[in-house]
Amino acid sequence: MQEIRNQFELFINGTISDSEWSHFSERLVREEFLKGEMVLENGDIENHLSFIESGVVRFYFPDEENDMTFAFAVANSFASAYDSFLTRNPSSYSIQALASTALWRIDYEDLQKVYELSNVGNKIGRLAAEDLYLKKFLRELSFMNDSATERYLALLKTQPELIQMVPLKYLASYIGVTPQALSRIRRRVVKVQK
Repeated sequence: MQEIRNQFELFINGTISDSEWSHFSERLVREEFLKGEMVLENGDIENHLSFIESGVVRFYFPDEENDMTFAFAVANSFASAYDSFLTRNPSSYSIQALASTALWRIDYEDLQKVYELSNVGNKIGRLAAEDLYLKKFLRELSFMNDSATERYLALLKTQPELIQMVPLKYLASYIGVTPQALSRIRRRVVKVQK
């Protein structure tokens, strides 16, 4: 639990008093998911804001032929179907563990209590919301302005661990190309880097 506290203090760029940490941490629940296990099913209401201790999850729209992956979250970041969490409406997408994944989770009602009792809780909630929003916004801008190759290169630069952790078909979907097109992009990138 101390390591999680350390990560939250890094996230908020400050210290958390023992009393505020107590208010917050007593509401956190650690859950583990096996590789391939669903964290949230399409059509369910998101009841948790989660912080990833270890592992990786993907966010995707399920489809019988080709799922559309639109986000990943890795260790030391937040994961939530945040629109569903806020509105209390069913999620239109799913979240799946791509490796054995450990999450520290707080449910909606408990987070509301933390907001009432703790300035640090408010700050963590605000920063988590800003983090999730910024990732979504930057991805949308990338799809409007960048080529698939540029999106792949950005992924290599900003989240190189995903290249090792995520199957090619999900990376391709995330970048907006077929697996075959991603293979061609990767070959071209390797040639240029040599």
